[in-house]
Amino acid sequence: MDRDAINACAALVDKGDPDRFLAAMAAPVAARAALFPLYAFNLELARAPWVTREPMIAHMRLQFWREVVDLEEMKAHEVAAPLQALIRAGLPAAPLHAMIDAREAEIGTARPFDGERALWEYLDGTGGALMRAAVLALGGPDSPAAADLGAAQGLANYLLALPALKAAGRRGLPEGEALAALAQTGLERIGRARPALRRDLPPRTRPALWAAWRTEGVLRRARARPALAQEGGLAEAEILRRAALIWRRRRGF
Repeated sequence: MDRDAINACAALVDKGDPDRFLAAMAAPVAARAALFPLYAFNLELARAPWVTREPMIAHMRLQFWREVVDLEEMKAHEVAAPLQALIRAGLPAAPLHAMIDAREAEIGTARPFDGERALWEYLDGTGGALMRAAVLALGGPDSPAAADLGAAQGLANYLLALPALKAAGRRGLPEGEALAALAQTGLERIGRARPALRRDLPPRTRPALWAAWRTEGVLRRARARPALAQEGGLAEAEILRRAALIWRRRRGF
């Protein structure tokens, strides 16, 4: 795969998704070549509902990525070529389409989730599908356990972003006991996933899981003190954040 293209994807992830960037940089070089295009693709999808106030334009952006995933033609975008190379090498399109479809819920509305079920469907389609794709791209099986871990990671990231989402006009955000209950569900999904992750995934796929290294800590804090999420207080100190990645690499999931 083109090294310059991978470096371009890495630069996008470094700027827009520092947690996944650090996790990918901890991986072997060969794994980075798969992870950085996927993480950059996820960033492009995440931006689509937010970069314009025109719903039609946002839908067009998502349609662009559907055509990329379907290999309809070569697209002039720095993420398109390395993503298509992964697909041609055998990465299934299904989780990538799930990621695109999930972002439709955010377009043109300040209240995208009608209840907890809709939120979990969104998290399954975003973080869950991305983790599935990352494991597949590293030569692993299509893992429901990886999807559970990815959805829990998506919830943790969502809770970390609550102040910014609220400032941007997002309504219907979880608070208090509802937020604590969501965090508990996320922790239960990690607990459910852990035995299968350890049993069924080959060692070469482990770098895909490292992206979720902060998830359990964030969700535990949110469960214990849900008010912290509204205040932007769920993040740990930087030294603890980086130390947690080292610990997670050694311990695994």
